[in-house]
Amino acid sequence: MPKSELIVGLDIGTTKICVVVGEINDHGNINIVGVGNSPSTGLRKGVVVNIEQTVQSIRQAIDEAEAMVGCTIGSVYAGIAGSHIKGTNSHGVIAIKGGEVSQKDIERVLDAAKAVAIPMDRDVIHILPQEYIVDDQRGIIEPLGMSGVRLEVNVHIVTGSVTSAQNILRSCQKSNIDVTDIVLEALASSKAILTDEEREIGVAIVDIGGGTSDIAIFADNAIKYTGAVPLGGQNLTNDIAFGLRTPISAAEKIKIKYGCCLGEMVSPDETIEVPSVGGRPSRQVARQVLAAICEPRMEEIFFHINQELERSGYKRKIGAGVVLTGGSSLIEGAQELAEQIFGLPTRIGSPQNLGGGFTEMVSNPKYATAVGLLFYGAENEGASEPIFAETDSDSGVLSKVLNHMKKWFSEIK
Repeated sequence: MPKSELIVGLDIGTTKICVVVGEINDHGNINIVGVGNSPSTGLRKGVVVNIEQTVQSIRQAIDEAEAMVGCTIGSVYAGIAGSHIKGTNSHGVIAIKGGEVSQKDIERVLDAAKAVAIPMDRDVIHILPQEYIVDDQRGIIEPLGMSGVRLEVNVHIVTGSVTSAQNILRSCQKSNIDVTDIVLEALASSKAILTDEEREIGVAIVDIGGGTSDIAIFADNAIKYTGAVPLGGQNLTNDIAFGLRTPISAAEKIKIKYGCCLGEMVSPDETIEVPSVGGRPSRQVARQVLAAICEPRMEEIFFHINQELERSGYKRKIGAGVVLTGGSSLIEGAQELAEQIFGLPTRIGSPQNLGGGFTEMVSNPKYATAVGLLFYGAENEGASEPIFAETDSDSGVLSKVLNHMKKWFSEIK
């Protein structure tokens, strides 16, 4: 298969590195042709803290995907997340030259909208248009070619730590792959799991990752808010390991297989086998004990997410409710507990509109970000060159990163 036909999404998470390879079929859907996974040991709360460990994890996942596809992966769309991500809404206005909106006018009004004070240690990741306004006519999605004298735009600007982006790029470079674009993970996930109706009515996507829970709110077919809570599935795993006195690796497996967010859903007669530490024999523990550990932690996570929804000012516009995704959303009772705390209809979101032999494997919330990166890549394929090519010059990489960041923008359709 020619490498140019492939699109690759790389989800660099706190607990796992996931690679999904796809190609666009004749019907415009994406066929999944390769998947790679590896444990992630070099990140904390979505941020790279050990480049060498991250490189090893990325390379392991890439090698696994390459073995399935049968060719070398050269470039990827990489996700970025973490509590360092911030979103803000902005407004730009310009005079239209020649009485008709041109592509240059659109670029100029976007430049005007992003002329906001940004700290030196942060840079723009996305400029996402919410609506264009031509001579007080609002709600315009595509103003190109329209007549008028004044063009305005409302945008959502996503910024992140420059060093966090650099470390992702450096880790990929050391893994011998180029990065075509860095994409906000919540934005990528939304492309894989949300419907057009949800975007129109108003919906919040909550991606419960290993280290952080990322939030994005959509309404009127545009992104309105992005945020993050520094709590995720790893906090729950640590609680289980401490509460049941079992190794972290065993706690993760117990969480996935037996975890429950609502004690009332567990029968008093159910028991689970819990491995012990230090070579001691395994023990039988009532599953209700596990639920008593899971429920308060998940309540805390959902409580902070609800506070973030309230703080955004858009909760009243979430007519379609909340869509949970990420690996921890699969824990039994998560949907029901979320509905109780948010006071909104809630569903579990899995990737949709896929084809190929690995569809069943990736139709799982834990693959939402990686698959969403494929959809993002399909929409933007050919729009930009890789952010950097492999080089030994740190200053060369930084220069290319910063130059590319200045051009980053995409439209929510």
